Amino acid sequence: MADDIVLSDLQLDLMRVLWRAGELSVAEVTEALVDRDLAHTTVATLLSRLEKRGVVEARRDGRMLVYRPCVTEAQVRRNMVSSLIAQVFRGDPKALLAHLVSERDVAQGDLEQVRALLQRADEEQTP
Repeated sequence: MADDIVLSDLQLDLMRVLWRAGELSVAEVTEALVDRDLAHTTVATLLSRLEKRGVVEARRDGRMLVYRPCVTEAQVRRNMVSSLIAQVFRGDPKALLAHLVSERDVAQGDLEQVRALLQRADEEQTP
């Protein structure tokens, strides 16, 4: 598995389907993404490409290929946020947090939760 897992919106939707179900055939993934109106061949291609990247793995079940995730949602989230910080904020996570707060993307209640998380992290790191 690659350490630099960055997925498109469509790939994320597909992975969310697999994370929820655990294991699905191409037809089942296509059906679960019915609101995306994707062709069976499109879903098969997406899954094949994700398999080549080590994000999913396939097994044969009769004539069907059944796919399951090889990475967790937390791993993908961590990689994508790390990539965002590296590319957009020049590797400075504080700059991301400052941006969120300055753009008012974070509500007051959210700020309280962040403060509590920071306090907990600080307490865990203090010997």
